This record gives sequence, C-alpha cells and structure tokens, in this order.
Amino acid sequence: MNTPAKFLTAAIYAGAAASILSTVAQILLWGLFWDALPTILYRDARFAAAIILGQEVLPPPATLDWQVMLIATGVHLVLSIIYAIALSWLIRPLALKASLIAGGLFGVGLFIVNMYGFVHIFPWFVETRDWITVAAHIVFGFSAAAVYKLLAR
Repeated sequence: MNTPAKFLTAAIYAGAAASILSTVAQILLWGLFWDALPTILYRDARFAAAIILGQEVLPPPATLDWQVMLIATGVHLVLSIIYAIALSWLIRPLALKASLIAGGLFGVGLFIVNMYGFVHIFPWFVETRDWITVAAHIVFGFSAAAVYKLLAR
C-alpha cells in the first residue's frame, strides 16, 4: 500500500465491513444466548444515538424508532471507520497472522476504552459491559484487520 489515498481507502472499507460484521456477530450472540431480542438491540441503538441526540432518547420503552436506528448506525459507522484507520496504521508493516492477532487484541483494548473510559462521558454504556460486547469488539478488530490486509495487497 504505497499511497496515503490507497491506505485510507482500504482502512475506510475495513471500518465499514468491521462495523457490519461486529453488529451481526453481536445480534447472533444475543439471539443464541439471551432471550432479549429485539429489545436489547433497540436499547443499544438508543445508547449510541444518545451520543448525538442527548439523554432524552434513553428512557424506556426500548422500541423501534427509525430516527434513533439511523443515527445510531451512523455513529457506529463513523466510530468504526476512525478506529479501523488507527488499527490499519498500526498493522501496516505486520504479516497477516500477526495483524489478525493484533486486531483481536485491538478489539479487547477498544472494549476497555469504550466501556471503562468513555462511560465517564456517556455513563449509560455501563449497562453494555458483558461478554457479548467483548466478543463483538474482538470480531470488530479481527475483521477490520482481515479486510484491511485483504485490500492492502
């Protein structure tokens, strides 16, 4: 990946793909292990949308609200792209196997930053500290690394 434009393009696509794949993984895990769908999806969407819309969108009931879903999706996508750009920069010189391991570890670090750091600004995210959220962050890091390496060839 010689040029900054090519690097950025691959990193952006990696972030978008990882955003989708981690969300799908999280929804699948919720469906397999918890009897909480779709309520938990709507709750987490409200949490993400509240970053932009404010705490007014947080109170129950956690029902489908298309404006909330659209804004939450946008927040998740933008943050995923930013995080994937950072990860891609870190793994540029690494081989594929090392990149995938680094991606998984990046996901764990991202979970810690998001769920233990940013909760000082957005305290409602405390409710999302669970093993499924950890797994989704690992899937994010792993898939972002994989897509970046695939596109960077």
